[in-house]
Amino acid sequence: MTVAAEVEAEIARLFHAEHWKVGTIVAQLGVHEDVVRRVLGLLRPPAERAPRPPLLVAPFTDFINQTLAKYPRLRSTRLLDMLKERGFRGSERTLRRFVMMVRPAPKREAFLRLDPLIGEQAQIDWAHVGQIPVQGGGSRSLWLFVMVLAWSRAMWGEFCFDTTVHSLLRSLVRASTYFGGATRQWLFDNPKIVVLERHGDTARFHPLLLDLGSAMHVQLQLCAPYRGNEKGRVERKIRFLRERFLAGRDIYDVQQGNRELLGFIDTIAHQQRHPNFPQRTLVECLAEEKQRLLPLPSPMPATDLVEPALVDKTAFTRFDTNIYSVPPDHAERTLTLVADDLSVRLLDGADVVAHHPRSWGHRQKIEHPDHRAEIVRRKRGAAPSTGRDRLRAAAPDIDVLIERWVEAGRNIGSMVAQTSRLLDLYGADVFEKAIAETVARGTHDPGEVGVLCEKHRRAAEHPVPIHVPLSDDIPDRDVIPHDLGGYDAKR
Repeated sequence: MTVAAEVEAEIARLFHAEHWKVGTIVAQLGVHEDVVRRVLGLLRPPAERAPRPPLLVAPFTDFINQTLAKYPRLRSTRLLDMLKERGFRGSERTLRRFVMMVRPAPKREAFLRLDPLIGEQAQIDWAHVGQIPVQGGGSRSLWLFVMVLAWSRAMWGEFCFDTTVHSLLRSLVRASTYFGGATRQWLFDNPKIVVLERHGDTARFHPLLLDLGSAMHVQLQLCAPYRGNEKGRVERKIRFLRERFLAGRDIYDVQQGNRELLGFIDTIAHQQRHPNFPQRTLVECLAEEKQRLLPLPSPMPATDLVEPALVDKTAFTRFDTNIYSVPPDHAERTLTLVADDLSVRLLDGADVVAHHPRSWGHRQKIEHPDHRAEIVRRKRGAAPSTGRDRLRAAAPDIDVLIERWVEAGRNIGSMVAQTSRLLDLYGADVFEKAIAETVARGTHDPGEVGVLCEKHRRAAEHPVPIHVPLSDDIPDRDVIPHDLGGYDAKR
């Protein structure tokens, strides 16, 4: 806490010339006691003011200090568990407050400024952007992948929905294609999609990433934990993108975000001056570094996800919470699924039997219209018949209901029979209106068709349909009404 020079001079005069006490000076001048003691040189240095432990913590202060001296980053909750075994009866809050006062301060460390050689290293990292809605319902986390060439500071990035190893492989290949070559090293942090296990300087990389590095002749490198200087270039670029590109910008989908990001990199980011060569822009330094990059293999390594896919009896296979259709000939078989971030293909050996755009929604059904038409054609009872032709003649929309019955797995013959009885009872006009309203509602139940038939019958004021089954041996089944107008005249 600082005060004006005049106040400090007055404090010194009152103490030394007038022999006022510290408390009197505090009361009269309205300043804090620590300010008075600081001005007078009476404030003890922090090292001399040892914190006074709470009553319940006091018996354990030596153990706490020794443990923290050996493990300075040990959490208070773990220390609490150790103290409870030794008889501590205090609360976690009490211990946490005391630990905050006595925990050894981390030693300050000077980082070595690293200057990689031209074409030597590229730094890779991700940034979480937020949640965006996806087509089909729901939302997904949006991530930003960034690669920075350490010498020229040129960068490339793209938005993606996942951070799986296959997404990493795709981004690495696309970034290398953009730069026209690969650096001799790729420097990563320590995520699980990169390193499966690490002990000190020994690490076990993901085998798919190792295969890609081997195919492109790139050495995989990991940052040391808590060494911010080793990957500072890509972290600064991510901060730059947050402040200059993402701030105030709405990302509606991945394609729109990637188009705008690439335009921003080419027109703004790469037009900046290089920090080490102020007379040159980043794009000029990139042109020089491209000449030192490793040539790309031809063809480029494949990065698709490949896995077996079991097709169920409805000719659908499940992938990433969604289901994709296949031709009915491949129902209840195992195919090979090949997927990237844009499409999903299903192969029978080397033959592609189905190809769909990949859906990033949740619990979606992606169906090719030809697959559906083939199932309807083959479904038992769905073939044209006399009953179905009769229904179609009365209500052309009946084919929509039949397709819905097929999708729901209903017995087509039974559905046609129930609907035909409604046609017999209510007639073609009422029946057609009921079928049209059922189709508009998106339902398919024959019971609802009957309710709608009754609704339209009442609206038209038609008589109540009563079906009385009589056997053929009963004579005079058809009663002809007579004119009763002359009965009153005879009376």
